[in-house]
Amino acid sequence: MSAMAMRSVLRNLSGARSSAAAIAQAAAAHDKGGNPSSLSGDERLQMLDAIEEEGIAWFWATNAENHLTYLSASAARHLGEDVRIFGQPLGQIMETVGEDEENGPERSLNFLLTAHQKFADITVRLETGQGPVWWSLTGRPHFGENREFLGYRGSAKDISELFQQRRDASRLAQFDALTGLANRHRMSRRLATILASCRASKRSCAMLMLDLDRFKQVNDTLGHPAGDDLLKQVAQRLRRVITENAEIGRLGGDEFQIILPDIDDRGRLGELAHRIIQMISQPYSIEDSRAIIGTSVGIAIAPYDGLEPDDLTKAADLALYASKDGGRGRYRFYSNDLKDSAQERREIEEDLRGALARGELELHYQPVVRAADHMLSGFEAQIRWNHPERGYVSPAQFLPVAEDSGLASPIGAWAIRQACEDAAHWPGSLRVSINVSEQQFNSEELASIVAKSLGATGLMPERLELEIAESVFMGDVELVDRIFSQLKKLGVRLALDEFGTGNSSLSYLRKTPFDCIKIHPSFVRECTETGSPNAAIIAAIVSLANALGMETTAEGVEAMDELELVCDRGATNIQGFVYSRAMPQADVLDKVGSGDLRFEPSGPPMHRAERRTVYRRIGVIHENHRYEAVLRNLSRTGARIDGLLDVPVGTELVLDLGEGQLVVATVRRSQDATQGLEFETPLISNGSDGLCTRYRISPYALAAAGMPLRSLPPGDYPLIGNGQNGQPAGRPRFMQVDLSAASGRAA
Repeated sequence: MSAMAMRSVLRNLSGARSSAAAIAQAAAAHDKGGNPSSLSGDERLQMLDAIEEEGIAWFWATNAENHLTYLSASAARHLGEDVRIFGQPLGQIMETVGEDEENGPERSLNFLLTAHQKFADITVRLETGQGPVWWSLTGRPHFGENREFLGYRGSAKDISELFQQRRDASRLAQFDALTGLANRHRMSRRLATILASCRASKRSCAMLMLDLDRFKQVNDTLGHPAGDDLLKQVAQRLRRVITENAEIGRLGGDEFQIILPDIDDRGRLGELAHRIIQMISQPYSIEDSRAIIGTSVGIAIAPYDGLEPDDLTKAADLALYASKDGGRGRYRFYSNDLKDSAQERREIEEDLRGALARGELELHYQPVVRAADHMLSGFEAQIRWNHPERGYVSPAQFLPVAEDSGLASPIGAWAIRQACEDAAHWPGSLRVSINVSEQQFNSEELASIVAKSLGATGLMPERLELEIAESVFMGDVELVDRIFSQLKKLGVRLALDEFGTGNSSLSYLRKTPFDCIKIHPSFVRECTETGSPNAAIIAAIVSLANALGMETTAEGVEAMDELELVCDRGATNIQGFVYSRAMPQADVLDKVGSGDLRFEPSGPPMHRAERRTVYRRIGVIHENHRYEAVLRNLSRTGARIDGLLDVPVGTELVLDLGEGQLVVATVRRSQDATQGLEFETPLISNGSDGLCTRYRISPYALAAAGMPLRSLPPGDYPLIGNGQNGQPAGRPRFMQVDLSAASGRAA
């Protein structure tokens, strides 16, 4: 546009309020003898041309429909010839952006234009043939004599370089420099924003907390640069596996957080957590080394487990601690009883520190039986803790505590010595196998401990088998090779434990002289079910072991159909409840002393969903009545309850398992006050050893029914009960046994 054309446009913009119009009016006033000036009107317009051409300021104008009618020539050239802007709606040409371009501004440009509001120095984004540019835009609405809206007049300035500098600085403040993921500050801000939006629209939001298992060992053995490289690879894997509309952040160290809006399906979340664990657990190549780590995951969901950011974060943290206590490499959903579990863990750690000195630890032995003839080939030593007050504490509870508290090595050294001493009293060539923890393996004292134990007890080295998990192969390759070489020189047997559970590599088997591969119980479970790949996996492991001249031991065999399958697939040895549970040394001596080393298999004919024995009060809802019952056992597909008399087969009941968990069930067996129930929808794993419902009653639904809006409390669903919530009490259909009465009389 020429200077003459520009003058014509400016002179025709009556009543202008923009900077350009103000200059033109000033020039006109001067020509009429107004304010004295050393510049003529033309000179003033030439100065205006220079201001526009130099880009010091650009001017623009719209008509009453907010379509662009004027833009400084240099600004138009800046956008490029291919950009068609004149006559286009200004709100379509320019898009308002926030400070960091990811969080939008409070009000859009279209809103401001439609409302006829003035604005100053708002940042807008425009697309050009060479990519986006950013301008600072100022505008004022222009009205006629009758207050009719005529359009906007304003100025603009290119701030692309400054904006990108601010954006980069903002990104540095919000994103982790190492991994590129959001940092703690950004995750905290995003969580607050998302939860506020979810509360307003009554939606859900899930949070996953992760930290890496064995990451410290990578730093210690390979150095911090290797640890940094590992964290980058972990971030890349998380981006690949998290395909949802999610925010992924690194909170610091080896701790990560994932925010997933609009998900409350615990089945989907459990599957996602499992994929994350599997992905993170695959080996990493770092320079010339190989590293293997794992991860544990805690899951909390708003509004069920918390409404405020701090509450939800604490819930996810507690779930994470619980997953680590359960043996690592697991996920866990939050529940209210985890607060008690955290306190119990601290008490267990405190008591465990003195358990060895007080003689509370003992070894029990589970038979390992030859598949071909059911004859005993040896025993696996398993550590038991007989607490003076708690009784026997589950190894799943105290062994992870031992690992975290540094007690695994002294306990492991005692176990090797005790196992050798006990096995020395067994006849013939019966072997004893014992698990070696990562902590103990990497202490470099393992070979010395084994040698001293063999020498002190007189046990032949070939009768001792050390079970070593694949995870020990991470880190310092030279150290691992040196320890294996020392152990083989002693003449002991080596078994590869947990093969195929996420960290497998054929390179282990090629260069490490293992004598046996142990098939993990997770492959044995469900191996006989239609569509399960476990049978094929077992066959593949057996074939691989045979090709390498190794034995195989299938662990966790409980049912007769499982036994038949693993025998048909060629497993060398069998270990599991189908033959025997672990027994103390006195029972072992009785068995081997009798001379009968054959174990006859005994178990259910077919594998079925595992039933957990429980004893706790629950609510039972039928029609508009609520009863109390005792839950006796529980599986994914059903349960057994006591407390209601003579409930007909086929009756539909709703079990209230607490914390908003309602399960529709049908009575399949009924005798006196005991009913066997089949669930309409199977329960799902809580990631540990428990079960939970896929969905829960929403706190929003409770609030709509008159309850305060809060996360789900412990205990039963509060709104369903006899005569509550405006429901008529009616006549109960069943008699309830008085559970508090010792005599069990009918109430």
